[in-house]
Amino acid sequence: MPDVLLPGVTATRVPTARLTQNVLHPEGTDPAGPGEAVLLVHGNVSSALFWQQTLPAVAAGGHRVLAVDLRGFGDTDPLPVDARRGVRDWSDDLGALLDALGLDRVHLVGWSMGAGVVLQFLLDAPGRVASVTLQAPVSPYGFGGTAGPGGRRLSADGAGSGGGAANPEFVAAIAAGDTTDAAPSSPRSVLRAFYVAPGSLPLDPALEDVFVASMLSTRTGEDHYPGDAVPSDTWPGTAPGPRGVLNTMAPTVFDVSGVADLPSGPPVLWVRGDADAIVSDTSAFDLAFLGQLGAVPGWPGAEVCPPQPMVAQTRAVLDRYAAAGGSYREVVLPGVGHSPHVERPQEFTVALLEHVTAAAAVS
Repeated sequence: MPDVLLPGVTATRVPTARLTQNVLHPEGTDPAGPGEAVLLVHGNVSSALFWQQTLPAVAAGGHRVLAVDLRGFGDTDPLPVDARRGVRDWSDDLGALLDALGLDRVHLVGWSMGAGVVLQFLLDAPGRVASVTLQAPVSPYGFGGTAGPGGRRLSADGAGSGGGAANPEFVAAIAAGDTTDAAPSSPRSVLRAFYVAPGSLPLDPALEDVFVASMLSTRTGEDHYPGDAVPSDTWPGTAPGPRGVLNTMAPTVFDVSGVADLPSGPPVLWVRGDADAIVSDTSAFDLAFLGQLGAVPGWPGAEVCPPQPMVAQTRAVLDRYAAAGGSYREVVLPGVGHSPHVERPQEFTVALLEHVTAAAAVS
């Protein structure tokens, strides 16, 4: 991995009771030991490599900071993902990592799918969480197949979500290790078009190569990305199966809205870009919205299958969280897409450090 590590960042493989996990951290930082740490959790089709600019910035703020590769990504063991448990395979892996490192509590930072893992861990082990930062988070009701701010499921089988919703050309490009921008479905093209807002910033070519390598570290197949699928009688004709990454976020198995009912939840920071095309109320990856645009044939109409209001769903849950005694702060970055920590690293780090430092002072 040294060819994709930035100066000042190193990797440690940590054996745990569940699997061996790869952890990035600043050079000279011991990832193990009691106390608190900031733990960065990446999103789908990526790895901890995307956090490399964040690591030294958070360390400079006086915090021990780590970034973990989830199973099936990066250099962590590629064990199968059991989607029948939602994202609990990854949540349990985080718990095993904290145990192995001897960490008492963590400030959890989750990006996209990783934010769903963070919220699941908060539900499972609230006493181990000092603060939560959600960056461009997946909806608390998963990705696809729900409607309205309350996350009403559109069909019993979760039609429109899961492994069958992936672009097969994108999956094939990952499996083939495609580093080019020759096709719109290549990882490099998807990075430029959707991970960041087009035109939001010129990516340094060397850094872009690291991000593409990170995307290509994704294991593909039915046990990994995108997972399996089963046919459905409900439009668009595909429902989630029991295996693999996308099925973990199907509404049949994923619902972390219960965080709103935690009696004394930690402070939450929600950071998003207003030009995010992935997690949005008009997501370019939501089959219902694509159907509305005519890009997926046979759409039954907005009354039957409206686009998923992902941002509105997150806000509704966080409003309930605040009403129950918790607190959250929303930071919206104009002109920014799905990756604020990449597109506006300084603004993201300032917000994160303010949040973590304040939470650490009262913990």
